Amino acid sequence: MKKRILGGVLIFLVCLLLVLPASAETIPDTQLLPLVVDNADLLTAGEEAELLAQLEEISQRLEFDVVVVTTNSTDGKSVQAYADDFYDYNGYGYGTNADGVLLLISMEDRDWYISTCGYGITAFTDDGIQYIGDEISGDLGDGYYADAFERFGELCDEFVQEALKGDVVTPREKLPWTRIPLSLLIGAAIALIPLLSMKGKLKTVRRQAAAANYIRQDSFQLTQSRDVFLYRNVSRRARPKNNSSGGSSTHSSSSGRSHGGGGGKF
Repeated sequence: MKKRILGGVLIFLVCLLLVLPASAETIPDTQLLPLVVDNADLLTAGEEAELLAQLEEISQRLEFDVVVVTTNSTDGKSVQAYADDFYDYNGYGYGTNADGVLLLISMEDRDWYISTCGYGITAFTDDGIQYIGDEISGDLGDGYYADAFERFGELCDEFVQEALKGDVVTPREKLPWTRIPLSLLIGAAIALIPLLSMKGKLKTVRRQAAAANYIRQDSFQLTQSRDVFLYRNVSRRARPKNNSSGGSSTHSSSSGRSHGGGGGKF
């Protein structure tokens, strides 16, 4: 009886191994590839070495991986899935949360995509990711890839440092504070000119203490009054939801990790 039970357990385990995908990937414990992987050959050897030195310095100082990957094909995956999987299955990221960010450039359809993980989800908001993409898209479109990647590294350094100070960067168009007083003075001067002109035309007008001087005697008599309800106008709007002030929207990669991210064309 015991031999039959043992045999049945062994058969079950063998069947289970056959059902599981033979090529299932696991997340490695250590980083397998450098922070710059230029599979599309967009950089010269010198440019790649300079970019790698820049990203290694930023990553080690902040304990936050900043990665640049280029490819000619995403192997049938979406750019989001390709970027997330490349990050996960090549062991990128600092600490237990795998803190970091990866920029993917796919020449297949000229896509850029930024994938964030761990603390990267906090440091890079959706607006921040789009801002970085807008900053580098011009150079990418013109073929100045080294300049685009250098700028990407600089912005990642700035965003993470600000987030560590407790100030998550949410870029918006802002008027420099030094121009605000000047703008107010110009606006006041423009408004004052027509006001002074109209005032000069009212020389015969004098201030009156009451409105009685403007009413003709016995010209108006009120014989009846009543209140009539005509209609009502009700405005409705959705109650605001309680959203956190930092971080980006998230999704799960094939490994089950949470990632933030966003992308576009160049």
